[in-house]
Amino acid sequence: MRLLLVTSTRVGDAILSIGILARLLEQNPGIRVTVACGPAAASLFEAVPGIERIIVLDKMVLSMHWVYLWWQTAMRRWDILVDLRNAPITYLIGGRTRYRMIRSRSKEGLRLLRLARVIGAEDNPPAPKVWIDDARRATAVDLIPDGGPVLAIGPTANWRGKQWRGQCFAELAERLTGPDGILPGARVAVFGRSDERPMALPLIESVPDERLLDLVGGYDLLTVAACLERSALYIGNDSGLMHLAAATGTPTLGLFGPSPAEQYAPYGPMCDYVETSVGFDDIFPENFDHRKTDTLMDSLSVDQVEEAAAKLWSRAKDVAA
Repeated sequence: MRLLLVTSTRVGDAILSIGILARLLEQNPGIRVTVACGPAAASLFEAVPGIERIIVLDKMVLSMHWVYLWWQTAMRRWDILVDLRNAPITYLIGGRTRYRMIRSRSKEGLRLLRLARVIGAEDNPPAPKVWIDDARRATAVDLIPDGGPVLAIGPTANWRGKQWRGQCFAELAERLTGPDGILPGARVAVFGRSDERPMALPLIESVPDERLLDLVGGYDLLTVAACLERSALYIGNDSGLMHLAAATGTPTLGLFGPSPAEQYAPYGPMCDYVETSVGFDDIFPENFDHRKTDTLMDSLSVDQVEEAAAKLWSRAKDVAA
């Protein structure tokens, strides 16, 4: 049996979609898997059980990437075809059982629940999941050696408006790892892409060298997941990295402002979020331009995030006990 999953170009949405894949693998043991996705998300699927191929869909002029997908898949009969992109070309690809993303004008509700609805699992939605191989876990041990607890922080996001200021993350880390914090003396692991280093520098430069784990840039998503798996708590902006932390089972606190938490909050029993005081409907200024406008997260205080982190950490300790 063979399964074809056509999923997102965006890392966060791709992570959310892996729950669907996990559920279908449970229902069809031994099925062989092909995944079509964007280049940023491709490494997420390298350790999927039964993975045969990852088709990287680089965007092409005149949408020729969909023709490329047809060329790579049309000669094979698929037992299960899951199209989360609603690509018309997949109607020309043979599939015994088909699942397609349901188009809706309404964007209300968790994105994860809308994805679960594709396979009729909205009453028991599959949580995001990530499979990590032994080699990545060995690399993570080198990057985060055994020792005291690790506070993982993702201070970046894909556009400036969603980024809580680096100085705020620095103050938060100092409080949480200080003598009276929830993780006294903890090491601080800072995550992000190579091109996001300027956003992370205020935090990086604030952490004492002996407690800093600088993991900004140079690591694929599964290695990052293996590092997050070794962390005690993750705090970060709404981003793919936030969803990756949640998928590893690490207690995850997402920070929200100009993106709707009711759609993209991290999902799982050890997840929570905290929002700006200015609501989503009022947060955007006139002439807003996501490429130029400064952060819209300033109405979220360090006190608010510290309190939310303490509550989540208390829940996590209760569960561990």
